[in-house]
Amino acid sequence: MRIENYSPRDELRPFIKTFTIIESESGMVNKILPEASLIMAFRFNGSIRYTQQDETGILPLSVISGVRKSPRIMDYAKKTSILLVKFHAGGATAFFREPLHELFETSISLDDLLPRTELIYIEEQLAEARSHAARISTMERFLLSKLRPALPDSLINHAIQTIRSANGIIRIQELLSDLPISRDPFEKKFRRIVGTSPKQFAALLRMRHVIDSHAAQQSLTDTAHAAGYFDQAHFIKDFKSFTGETPNAFFKSSKFW
Repeated sequence: MRIENYSPRDELRPFIKTFTIIESESGMVNKILPEASLIMAFRFNGSIRYTQQDETGILPLSVISGVRKSPRIMDYAKKTSILLVKFHAGGATAFFREPLHELFETSISLDDLLPRTELIYIEEQLAEARSHAARISTMERFLLSKLRPALPDSLINHAIQTIRSANGIIRIQELLSDLPISRDPFEKKFRRIVGTSPKQFAALLRMRHVIDSHAAQQSLTDTAHAAGYFDQAHFIKDFKSFTGETPNAFFKSSKFW
């Protein structure tokens, strides 16, 4: 397996976190942990089968995945290659008019959001490109053609940054105390722009921080307390929902992205 990350050009950087190209020469199975932002994927070689909860299927040629709270198993066939576009939280609204919370916990073919003729063109360009650099340039041109000029929502951006700074360990009421908006309209706006509720967004960031910052010598109790949990059973339940495994089993054996 080979993974290459590319930074987007300046015009796209406020909306796109990174471009990633994954190549699997001999095939592989990997666990994908939940994401707190949307991902668009274009497969230009091979095939990929996915399993999430009780759902199994073949990943479409071009697909967009909403914010997820549960893990997904990806089974790459031999000689499979895919290009991922990873959006910043709220970044996808610069390209799509649809309310993004409707994509929560699901993946749909881009046919449902974009004209098929445009997708056929971009899919052919990606498949025929002679280098990954050429594929990234093709994708950047495509995204720039879809970029809708609009002022960023400073209130939601402030909320996202506040939640990130707290590593997700923050109560929504505490978050609202610094914002000039009441809870109901704030949550509706947040869901539409980010793709999930502020509470769920915070929970995803909190659990990802637990995994990224975990030290081998750290006890499970200390890990739970550091993440703001005072009930270890609650922590284990949330962790298993996020990863599909108990903390002990996950940190011993899991390979994940």
